[in-house]
Order: sequence, then C-alpha cells, then structure tokens
Amino acid sequence: MRIWLHRQTFRPDMTVVFFFGIVAVFFYGSILWTGYMSLTRSTLMPNYNFVGFDQYIKLFTNHRWLVSCLNMVIFGVLYIVGTLAFGTLIAVFADRRIRAESLFRTIFLYPLAVSLIVTGLSWRWVLDPVNGLQGLVRGMGWENFSFDWLTDPDRAIYTLVIAGIWHSAGLIMVIILAGLRGVDEDLWKAIRMEGIPLWRAYLQVIFPGMRPVVASCVVLLMSDVIRGYDLVIAMTKGGPGIATEMPAKFAVDYYFARVNLGLASAASIAMLVLSLLLLAPYFYSEFRRRT
Repeated sequence: MRIWLHRQTFRPDMTVVFFFGIVAVFFYGSILWTGYMSLTRSTLMPNYNFVGFDQYIKLFTNHRWLVSCLNMVIFGVLYIVGTLAFGTLIAVFADRRIRAESLFRTIFLYPLAVSLIVTGLSWRWVLDPVNGLQGLVRGMGWENFSFDWLTDPDRAIYTLVIAGIWHSAGLIMVIILAGLRGVDEDLWKAIRMEGIPLWRAYLQVIFPGMRPVVASCVVLLMSDVIRGYDLVIAMTKGGPGIATEMPAKFAVDYYFARVNLGLASAASIAMLVLSLLLLAPYFYSEFRRRT
C-alpha cells in the first residue's frame, strides 16, 4: 500500500521543475549577484551601495586588463587556427585507414587524459632554459643554442599556444574524424570517378559540407580561450611580468589576492558578455539552419 501511494504521488514533471529551480538559484542567481557587485564599490566584503559603471570605467582604463585582453586575442587566434589545422590534418591521415589506426588515435588522444595543470607543468619543464630543451642541447655540445621563449616577454605567449595545441588537437581530431567517417560513400565514389585530387576533394567538397562540425570545434576552442586559467598558472603565472596575463587570471587575482570584489566582478561580467558576443553568430546560424 505504501509503495502504491509513493508511485501515485511521484511526478516526473516536479523533478524537472525542482532541477531547473536549483540551476536558476545557484547558476543564474550567482550571475545576477556578480553583475550587481560589479556596480558597487565592494572590496574585501560586499558593499551594496550602487555606484553605476565606475568599476567598468576603471576596468577598461586598467593597463593590466588591456594587456590581458590583447594576450587573449593573440593566444586565441593562434590557438584556434593551430589546433584546427593540426587536428584536421591528423584526422585526414586517420581517415585514410592507416595501419595501427587505434594506436595512432590513442597517441594523439592521450593529452586529453591529462589536466591542463599537468600539461602546463610538463611544458614548463620542457621549455625551462636551464633544465629543459635548451639545457639538454647545450649539454650535447651546441653551446650557442638558445630556446628561452618561456622567459622572453615577447615570446612567452607562444609557449602557451604550443602547449594548448598539444593538449587539444586530439579532441579536434576525434570530432573531425567522426564527421569524415559520416561522409556518404557514394560521394567518395563520385570523387574518384571524376579524378579529383585528394587534397582538392577535402578542401572543396568534403569540408564545406562539414561546416556544423567545424563550427562546433571553434565554439569548444573559444570557450577554452576565454576561461584560460589553468595553463597560464601552471606555465608562466602570467609572467614574465604581465606578458602572458589573461582575463580569467586577472579576475581571479582581483577576487582573492587584491580583494577587490567590485573590479573582479566587472571583469567577470565583461568576460561573460564577450563569450555571448562570440557565440552569438554560431547560435544565429544554427537557428537559421533549423528554421
């Protein structure tokens, strides 16, 4: 009887409402709270006195914030283009049914099993001027060999790009390879009958038909760029100086190290707005495609 009553009173729709209620309170509620904090003079503790857009004015006149945004653009462009190019290239090789394909995929997927912290620490050791690649080559007799990008303010940002591509290329390979394996075999037969070179077939026939797949890859990579924090902390900690500073690190530093809740909240909201602006074309194209 008790079990029967329990089954009668259980309503799946109430479970869904309860779940979305929790999401609304803890996720969207925290966004709204952060947005309001960005409009106050909050420092160590919240201050609910409204001051308008003062924190945003301070933010966009802050040299460190402007440098971090420029670094994000440089890193983002090189990271997205490099990861897409390298991931697509190895996906094409895998699509040709090479020998030991499973081993090949495993090698390039392995970095995904490692956290970005471990990735950053590993590359930091490899690129260390004393104990890394430079020290190894000099120890072999090439005393004039130099690869000190990690400590060079003008080149340190590129070490993040190298590590990021190494970490994410495997994911792009899997996504692109799945799209390639979904190409109709009749299309490949037509390409072979027409005698179209393989490189031209991929560039002019296959990849144009995989735009949604490529767009999904770009969205995933853009999210990595915007929330890039772990890799920066593990490899350079934003240095030398602020040469590799990123917006996410800026926000975290002002939240916890400089205890400026108002400015950190303004930085967080600015990152959220930037994310929405970058993702808007993708969602718009998806909406148009489905309608």
